[in-house]
Amino acid sequence: MTADTRPRVFVCRIIPDDGLTPIGAQTRAEIWEDDGPPPRDELLRRVAGADGVLTMVTDRVDDELLDRAGPQLRVVSNYAVGFDNIDVAACTRRGVAVGNTAGVLTETTADAAFALLMAVARRLPEAYDYVRQGKWLNWTPMLLLSPDIHHATLGIIGFGRIGREVAKRARGFDMNILYHNTHPASPEEEARLGARRASLDEVLSQSDFITVHVNLTPETHHMMNKASFAKMKPTAMLVNASRGPVVDPDDLYDALKNGVIAAAGLDVTEPEPLPVDHKLLTLPNCLIVPHIASGSVATRGKMASIAAQNLLAGLKHEPLPSWVNPEVWRQR
Repeated sequence: MTADTRPRVFVCRIIPDDGLTPIGAQTRAEIWEDDGPPPRDELLRRVAGADGVLTMVTDRVDDELLDRAGPQLRVVSNYAVGFDNIDVAACTRRGVAVGNTAGVLTETTADAAFALLMAVARRLPEAYDYVRQGKWLNWTPMLLLSPDIHHATLGIIGFGRIGREVAKRARGFDMNILYHNTHPASPEEEARLGARRASLDEVLSQSDFITVHVNLTPETHHMMNKASFAKMKPTAMLVNASRGPVVDPDDLYDALKNGVIAAAGLDVTEPEPLPVDHKLLTLPNCLIVPHIASGSVATRGKMASIAAQNLLAGLKHEPLPSWVNPEVWRQR
């Protein structure tokens, strides 16, 4: 019987067939089939001797994992745009290629962020509960009044691909768009999107709605905190579809509870998943959904396809379609 010489990989969760099918055909794939992430000790055991690993944002890739995997590990393919779960420098030192799924979830995530904004602004969760609880007895002029979205000022913190797509959607509502970003967009891009770069303080103080689209870094960790909320309008509303730890959950609770800001819509939380008894879930002005911003059938399939392409390219010592550390290729 001929030995199977295909490279061995560990896939940390079931992903769409767009990714699993090519991985299964070209590798000896072991797949974690539970809904939740593999426990740390199980993850370390499963990666031992692997040539490649396909990870989720819940799977921490650090020196401990890289040591356990062994020197034959060639590639870590992250099923996400963000890669704050990966010690990229440690991978680079060891010559391990790291890939992500940049570019394929931009528009879908922007759709979800704007949907959160609209749902929070028009108090749709409260209205839905009002009907379900049998309180809708008649029409009244003062019932569940909300601010207008059209012509309001939208502040976008983080003006990368997703932030700019949110701006495109806001233009359809004739919103006044401010953005804060380390690097300015070109004058042509600003004109196309109807957006103006502003300081963080101006974005916080002038915006009716604020949507956050930054990477999680030491600088952005808890950037939305008590001091930030204090600079916002008491009528302002916050949307976060980036990473949970960008927002301090305790400070957000206090701000929402005490009327410092009006409402929030969160696709991501700290911790994640959020415990069912978490205090944020007691607030009627806080809409929380379970990290589904990229969750369309088409987009999750594209993410799976790119994650598989990254994995297979790394196993073949070829350039990754979506690199995080391309310097690994240049070092070869």
